[in-house]
Amino acid sequence: MNDARIGVFVCHCGLNIAGSVDVRLVSEHAKTLPNVEHSADLMFTCSTDGLKTIQEAIKEFDLNRVIVASCTPRTHEPIFRKTIEDAGLNRFLFEMVNIREHVSWCTMHDEKGANEKAKRLVEHKNTKEGNHGGE
Repeated sequence: MNDARIGVFVCHCGLNIAGSVDVRLVSEHAKTLPNVEHSADLMFTCSTDGLKTIQEAIKEFDLNRVIVASCTPRTHEPIFRKTIEDAGLNRFLFEMVNIREHVSWCTMHDEKGANEKAKRLVEHKNTKEGNHGGE
């Protein structure tokens, strides 16, 4: 099995997320995690431009796993799974972190706490069994 080469994409979602979470800080933190080859913050990750950016990064950085920290998986996860599949990856090598409802909306008056929680949730998905190629 190939070593994990993870791409992390953190969404501003306008001010829905970025109003409480320092999205750039979370993205920079993701770069320090094991096997993360690329991390970026995007204004609207689910937009056509955002999805194209993910696909381009998969090719440019030879990514074989993707983590998106954004809105609810209920409506967005299928979009991201199809996006990585269209870029040539197995759709199940995708993890999603809901930092809108689970972080931004419930900690909107605690920016420090929101940032720490968002970083921990991304860390958890990064270390989830399978994201390191069985390590």
